Amino acid sequence: MGLCDGLSHCKLALAFAVLMDLLGGTALLVGVFAPLKIREQDFGDMLVYTGALLVLMSLAGWVLWYSGNIEGLTSQRELGHIGSAVDRLARNLSRKIRAYRGHL
Repeated sequence: MGLCDGLSHCKLALAFAVLMDLLGGTALLVGVFAPLKIREQDFGDMLVYTGALLVLMSLAGWVLWYSGNIEGLTSQRELGHIGSAVDRLARNLSRKIRAYRGHL
């Protein structure tokens, strides 16, 4: 049993998300609390905006990691005849809706 067994799939997306969260949070905190003046220009705002963008980018990593860890739907073979019956029902319903919209 390894250290990362519970993380399952998409470890690269998880590493990206955690790294972007750490960098973004650090940039936000430094931009808010550290006096960053160089030649009488304040660079704190730039770090706050950069940190917010990094945290926003980490959201993509979290979504990729989460969606990569969702177990897939059952295949058609596992469903057997029930799956095909549901498919037929959905197709018939879709055709009826399309035909009804065509008459309007």
